[in-house]
Amino acid sequence: MRADGRRVDEIRPVEIVRHFTRHAEGSVLITAGDTKVICTATVEDKVPPFLRGSGQGWITAEYAMLPRATPVRTVRDAVRGRVSGRSLEIQRLIGRSLRPALNLHALGERTIWLDCDVIQADGGTRTAAVTGSFVALVDAVKYLLGQGQLTASPLVDYVAATSVGVLEGELLLDLSFAEDSQADVDMNCVMTASGTIVELQGTAEAVPFTREQLDRLLDLAASGIRQLIAVQKSVLGEDAALVGGEG
Repeated sequence: MRADGRRVDEIRPVEIVRHFTRHAEGSVLITAGDTKVICTATVEDKVPPFLRGSGQGWITAEYAMLPRATPVRTVRDAVRGRVSGRSLEIQRLIGRSLRPALNLHALGERTIWLDCDVIQADGGTRTAAVTGSFVALVDAVKYLLGQGQLTASPLVDYVAATSVGVLEGELLLDLSFAEDSQADVDMNCVMTASGTIVELQGTAEAVPFTREQLDRLLDLAASGIRQLIAVQKSVLGEDAALVGGEG
């Protein structure tokens, strides 16, 4: 048992609330334990210059934390006058993670922005942002279909993310901040419903880990991601049919 009463292979309680804000084409509030992230999807009828005339769409993201998302107040990036290196890293991860979820050529020359704002942080903010953003992306695609801007859904697979790690020799799934801050190994995993890997971010903070531990960590992550995708499907209901291979 862990400090919060979970088993080593148990994810935190997850809740995804759709249509959380009024104006965005897709918006959710995702709660994973004490971590809460608002994910909104915005459709723009243009693409970056390097894609103009290609017939291909684009998925990109921005990520930020509210000043009191953490126990100690952090200064907003806008006040500092620059985006922090951590925020840049995470928003690039979110964009990379969501692009494999759909056929970018079928999306057409439009961009879907995923804005992820952490309102409360207790570890796993980037993985929660990826998992919540997928549902917001589905709602943005549903909007495009409803407006007649798409004739078929470009979504090809589910995407979700979780963390795994090694703490005092124990392999753990979905680390809280208290666990993550002390872990010997910390890894973020992004995978699809079909079991393919989108991205891995793994670091030995203290003691290097073995190939056998890596395999076990990946199996643990895959089990967590299956649970997260089950939550996504449940929340989407009949709209799960918008994702390739569903319904």
